[in-house]
Amino acid sequence: MQLLQNKVREEGIVLDGQVLKVDSFLNHQMDPVLMKEVGREFTRLFQGENITRVLTIESSGIAPGIMTALELEVPLIFARKQKSLTLREDIFVEKVYSFTKRETNEITVSKKFIHPGDRVLIIDDFLANGEAAFGLARIVEQAGAEVAGIGICIEKAFQPGGRLLAEAGYRVESLVRIAALDNGVVTFA
Repeated sequence: MQLLQNKVREEGIVLDGQVLKVDSFLNHQMDPVLMKEVGREFTRLFQGENITRVLTIESSGIAPGIMTALELEVPLIFARKQKSLTLREDIFVEKVYSFTKRETNEITVSKKFIHPGDRVLIIDDFLANGEAAFGLARIVEQAGAEVAGIGICIEKAFQPGGRLLAEAGYRVESLVRIAALDNGVVTFA
């Protein structure tokens, strides 16, 4: 997706050879026009998949997730990382390791929002090692639903997540793929 690639090139900041900071348009401050186009592109890529739900993880996946759900006219569900007094029973729980934050979180989704027979599109901002996507997929499968696909805004193709998800049988569509983050420069795949 050229629009997103341009934003990465113009505003992305390489912190080291592994981390790309995109907080000016994707995961702290958000560009709503860009997010609208991201939602349209994911909808185009997954048209015909009979998607009934979009699932993401808080908080960086919410903007692209909600815009995709809006385009598809289906609900957005986001897995919570933070414990909630209102979400303690009848939940799906998975442990997910965050590469960027270097911590493991328990993510939770209420059982009342995903049902057997649902076709769920997983959306996330980044794909590195695939931990978040795999955790969300396990939640979908625990519910007896089906993963219709996985949409990623930015994939770090030099890390194994995309390959591992594909080997596990998931359809992964990444809007931007990065081959390297060397010497402060983003190289696209």
